[in-house]
Amino acid sequence: MLTAGLSDLEESVAGLIIGNLDGDGYLMTSLEELAAQTETTSEFAESVLHKIQEFDPIGVAARNLQECLLIQMNALGAGDSLAAKIIANHLKELEVKHYQAIAKKLNVTIEAVVKSLEFITSLDPKPGRIYNRDEAQYISPDVYVYKVGNDYMIVLNEDGLPKLKVNSYYRDALYKNENVSAKTKEYIQEKLRSAIWLIRSLNQRQRTIYKVAESIVKFQRDFLDYGVTQLKPMVLRDVAEDVEMHESTISRVTSNKYVHTPQGIFELKYFFNSAINRVEGGAVSAESVKDKIRHLIRGEDKKKPLSDEDIVKILVSQDINIARRTVAKYRESMGFLSSSKRKAPYTGANSY
Repeated sequence: MLTAGLSDLEESVAGLIIGNLDGDGYLMTSLEELAAQTETTSEFAESVLHKIQEFDPIGVAARNLQECLLIQMNALGAGDSLAAKIIANHLKELEVKHYQAIAKKLNVTIEAVVKSLEFITSLDPKPGRIYNRDEAQYISPDVYVYKVGNDYMIVLNEDGLPKLKVNSYYRDALYKNENVSAKTKEYIQEKLRSAIWLIRSLNQRQRTIYKVAESIVKFQRDFLDYGVTQLKPMVLRDVAEDVEMHESTISRVTSNKYVHTPQGIFELKYFFNSAINRVEGGAVSAESVKDKIRHLIRGEDKKKPLSDEDIVKILVSQDINIARRTVAKYRESMGFLSSSKRKAPYTGANSY
């Protein structure tokens, strides 16, 4: 029983609602779909939804961020507050920090809008997170790279790798036991060939991983010494030619494989990245450019955040030839909002 306050039909709808919540607590299906699955109406499904939205944590089962925040405000007795009016009617403007426009439309001071923002930011936009039981995925590196003196040493992680060998009983049955029939010997011989092939394949796989890691260390020595700013542009073909293997083999052997280095743990594919041209010739890796963008944004003046065009100008001054759209793509891939959305909240009338 979900709760004694629900009828059997309401419990049926409620069970579907709860079963369709994502990890943040949001409803991931429509009322129409809920109604169709329980042979009820959308109105009935919505009435049950409102009851579920009264459950803890407050804000759960909302259909969007706006509804989630309003549910929490109503529960706190602030359903008629300025903050609630801002969320209900001006959420988009709030996202881009157009506080002056909000204040003008609601006929209030900017200070009142900022005060409401303090209340809004105290609410939980993802109320289901506290019950999200997704466990952290721990990575066990396939390769370890250690610095010994001025050189790097590569060690394969063979923990958990089965030590396979052919049982001597079957070898004896094949070569020493005269009572074994020819048909049985033929069967054993076939299985022995398969076993030996498997053992050799596993050994070959380990040797290939070692060769690829060795090649990466050779190409990315500066990265291992100094970090991501010195990561060189490199593609599968570079390593494939170095170890004299096909690109598809390199791609396959580096898939979901990780290496522990003095700079941290990385997927082997991390080292294969495109090049960004320098203004005065040469190239720099895309990952090192991303790192520069990351540091620029984290170190910016939050009252005057850097636009993508500003970042382009800074990078060009650092001999990196990059387009604004590429900066935007890298910024978004790292989870940074646009400059208008990164701007710090208004703190005084003189700022406007």
